[in-house]
Amino acid sequence: MSSLVTDIGKLRLLGLTLATVVFIVDQLSKWWILTDVMSIPTVIRITSFFNIVLAWNRGISFGMFDSGSPWSSWILIVVALVIVIFLGLWLMRGESMLSVLAIGSIIGGALGNVVDRIRFGAVVDFLDFHIGGSHWPAFNVADSAITLGAAALILEALKPDPEQPKNNDNQGLNNNPEN
Repeated sequence: MSSLVTDIGKLRLLGLTLATVVFIVDQLSKWWILTDVMSIPTVIRITSFFNIVLAWNRGISFGMFDSGSPWSSWILIVVALVIVIFLGLWLMRGESMLSVLAIGSIIGGALGNVVDRIRFGAVVDFLDFHIGGSHWPAFNVADSAITLGAAALILEALKPDPEQPKNNDNQGLNNNPEN
């Protein structure tokens, strides 16, 4: 594993591989839901807090920006693809395991949802968590990958840089006792 970390090319390839795996798992899960599980749409109760449902998200996260306009789907596709290009460039500069895995996860999820928008004009959501009558908005594998990837990037950004000295009382202060 340490040789993988030291070889930046292999590390970046790992991020691209994860993006591909996330994309494939997302698309296969949606295909399965649409063709087998929800051939007759219903709510399938799995546990007291989790159902399988069929929901079509025409907006972005939690249905925000669902204007109902036929153009909104294409605008979201273009925006998502621009973000994927930006993330791809970032991935090619990535030098840490966490960052390339996080970015790969986001890219794979974003592309999975883009394919849905192109095919159906909306994203297929089917995971429904709830407590009593309060439901979290339905989501899918792609949404989960995007969320986990974003959380990992935030964690990495908050992680102290190992090259920076630890915060101590004398850091940044002039050691002149007369100050």
